[in-house]
Amino acid sequence: MDVHVQKYGGTSLADDKRLREVATRVIERKEQGKSMLVVVSAMNHTTEDLIARARRIHSHPSPRELDMLLSTGEQMSVSLLAMAVESLGYEVISLTGGMSGIHTDNRHKQARIIRIDAARILRELEQGRIVLVAGFQGITPDGDITTLGRGGSDTTAVALAAAVGAAWCEVYTDVDGVYTGDPNIIPEAQLLRAVTYDEMLELSRLGAGVLSTRSVELAKEHGVKLHVRSAFSAQPGTKVMEVEAMEEVLVRGVTMDANIARISVAGVPDRPGIAFGLFKQLASEGVSVDMIIQNLNRAQVNDISFTVSKDDAGSAVQACWTFLESIGGHGMVLQKDDVAKVSIVGTGITNSTGVASTLFGTLYEAGINIEMISTSEIKISVIIDAGQADEALRKLHGAFSLDSVELS
Repeated sequence: MDVHVQKYGGTSLADDKRLREVATRVIERKEQGKSMLVVVSAMNHTTEDLIARARRIHSHPSPRELDMLLSTGEQMSVSLLAMAVESLGYEVISLTGGMSGIHTDNRHKQARIIRIDAARILRELEQGRIVLVAGFQGITPDGDITTLGRGGSDTTAVALAAAVGAAWCEVYTDVDGVYTGDPNIIPEAQLLRAVTYDEMLELSRLGAGVLSTRSVELAKEHGVKLHVRSAFSAQPGTKVMEVEAMEEVLVRGVTMDANIARISVAGVPDRPGIAFGLFKQLASEGVSVDMIIQNLNRAQVNDISFTVSKDDAGSAVQACWTFLESIGGHGMVLQKDDVAKVSIVGTGITNSTGVASTLFGTLYEAGINIEMISTSEIKISVIIDAGQADEALRKLHGAFSLDSVELS
């Protein structure tokens, strides 16, 4: 059975007209002899509206009840799309995450998929039906509904593609694909026709919001090829897969993440175990830390700085003060919000001479100060003033000739 998996984002399903357009697109693939398995997100702004409504009723609703509420957004999308397909004379069935056999752990709002029993889906496909699945959700061993967190519908689509043995998963969204930079900031940004899983992982982690990191990780693990396409244009989109012969372009893209804060713990004693104690306290508070730097100051004291998401900044500061109290109150905690992380991404760039010097030289010539630096095999990231982030992106995009090379 040749199963074809598609995923549609919320903007693709925003109104009746777009629902019918998606139904027509799905049917066209069905008529090409494909067995169609389609995953949908909630309609545009539905999740935000549900959260706002929940907050009006209860300022801190329980995660379980919030999952019960939020899962209805995808269920509304999947049932309406099923009706649109049905109105065109095709057999179709809509399924929730639980009905689809998606089993998760008990962590509400951020559940992880434990296993997928695809028997129901395969049975429906074998009977010739188009199968539509509500993304973003699963079911616990006790039968409770869970949601999978940010990008959960992407994760659902890739996980189901792996479970039914599909080679490809098409992800339809409101952008044409993955670009060398944000087209809203860099008009010269080029559409990338193909990127590797590792490059896409870094781009996703560093601020490119096209695909969720978890979905790319799953795709790489199970060998599912991804095709990111626009639901509103005929652009060829971007393929995400292991590519044997990439174009001779070292830097594949530049990204920016402004949703970060820099936390500094200043004046802590320079002795073994201090860093361990600090980051153990942060971990106990559930704070994920990104970049870290330690400076040796005079009088045998250190400054330790790190970055976190702005959502975690309050918890991080509290954890730092708790740690300082545990070592006798030495030091102080500083928080800086007006920072951004700017990154360049490309396979093997740190092994290529000249890439780092071009990055640092470009920022120097633009008068942009670097506060922190982090590298990996395929990326270099810097923390700079948030007000200079857009300029940094444009300058780096030009410096690495991303606006003048053919990436098709």
